[in-house]
Amino acid sequence: MLNSVSDALRGTLAKALPAEAFRELTPAYLEEPRGRYKGAGGLLLAPSSTQEVAAIVAACNAAKVGVIPYGGGTGLVGGQVAETGPMPVIVSMERMTAIHDVNPVENVLVCEAGAILQSVQDAADQVGRVFPLTLASQGSARIGGNLATNAGGVNVLRYGNMRDLCLGLEAVLPDGSTWNGLTPLRKNNTGYDLRHLLIGAEGTLGIITAASLKLFPKPEGVGAALMVVNDPQAALDLLALAGEQLGQQVSAFELINHMGLDFLKETGPETRVPFEAAPEWMVLVDVGTFGGADPEAALETLFAEALERGLVSDGMIAQSLAQRQEFWNIRENIPEANRRVGSVSSHDISVPITRIPEFIQRGGQALAQLGEFRINCFGHVGDGNLHYNVFPPKGRNRTDFEAERSKVKEIVHDLTHALGGSISAEHGIGRLKVGDLQKYGDPSKLAAMRAIKAGLDPNGIMNPGAVVR
Repeated sequence: MLNSVSDALRGTLAKALPAEAFRELTPAYLEEPRGRYKGAGGLLLAPSSTQEVAAIVAACNAAKVGVIPYGGGTGLVGGQVAETGPMPVIVSMERMTAIHDVNPVENVLVCEAGAILQSVQDAADQVGRVFPLTLASQGSARIGGNLATNAGGVNVLRYGNMRDLCLGLEAVLPDGSTWNGLTPLRKNNTGYDLRHLLIGAEGTLGIITAASLKLFPKPEGVGAALMVVNDPQAALDLLALAGEQLGQQVSAFELINHMGLDFLKETGPETRVPFEAAPEWMVLVDVGTFGGADPEAALETLFAEALERGLVSDGMIAQSLAQRQEFWNIRENIPEANRRVGSVSSHDISVPITRIPEFIQRGGQALAQLGEFRINCFGHVGDGNLHYNVFPPKGRNRTDFEAERSKVKEIVHDLTHALGGSISAEHGIGRLKVGDLQKYGDPSKLAAMRAIKAGLDPNGIMNPGAVVR
């Protein structure tokens, strides 16, 4: 059984840590962006080194007190907030923000886990390189949280998710010991890979304190286009055509539904949409070219062929970097518009790419039988990840539909599972989806996860209540 923070533990921590590590526990640390979870309290600590993190974890393990790692607080499944249970120690990485090395020869960047994603991108840019993880929350999300949740973002199609962008880690394990796996090596075949075990574990197996990240050459040219497609199947056909014509030059391929544009018009943020009437479906195609290839010309060729095949009916190709950013503003502002409208239930799911049209059709039909809803389906169709969010009809709010919320989620997740998909594509399990993982997860995998958790964290102190029961 876990204990609450005691005076004895506070005394032990006071001897091990400087006064600057003790922080006021403001409401910001007890809330998550969607307002579904609110923490009950705890002791907030902000260490400035791996040694201080190790001292905290060792003391908590000895006292059997839960530890909740806290990054940028941008997670959407409640992994950073504990509503129930004994009062934990919350370990914020906000003082561990250093970028130690940026090596354009090896294409490696080494940073502490508290480094802001935008800062890492900027550091790579200064040496002519790219760190390609791109998220709407990149101005506040921290690298440790990105790794702990195996973040995806818009560029997975070309570069992979966070697991693919990490070469090595440093981490404090549940007993307070430190594992130094902070390597730039791309080949290291020496037994179990703890890096991949910790990535995506959401702080349940330890606290990531630093990382070696992959960098990539900066494309010589970049471009973007908005293309109106007839339906989701046409979007998939366009994706295949883009792959044939442009290969690995396609960086992102995003599906956007008219509902997202309607929400932007209804609630803001104010966003310029370059079509007089919002199309039912459109895609945002982003490319990065090398070898002197002209991105605008490449996109024009793609559009012309797609138009001839009847896949697109209209489109616009960015004529400048500013216009490219305008296109991206549409996609990046949709989550904020969603938040302002207030969803009945939001879903981060993935299905095999070829089954996306079937999922969209069947999902809409099933929800229509339950009641009247607005559905904003958008996301990274290039890698099968849809953000399938269900909203009340106009003039109503989500509180009117609390009784239907669990049924909505069940409909969406049952269909996702039936089509061979995942009920968590990139946001993680956190506390929100623990029951869903239990319901839909493979029994052998769940048993292995519990065995790993028990072996590394026998006292159950690391992010208790998250991911595994």
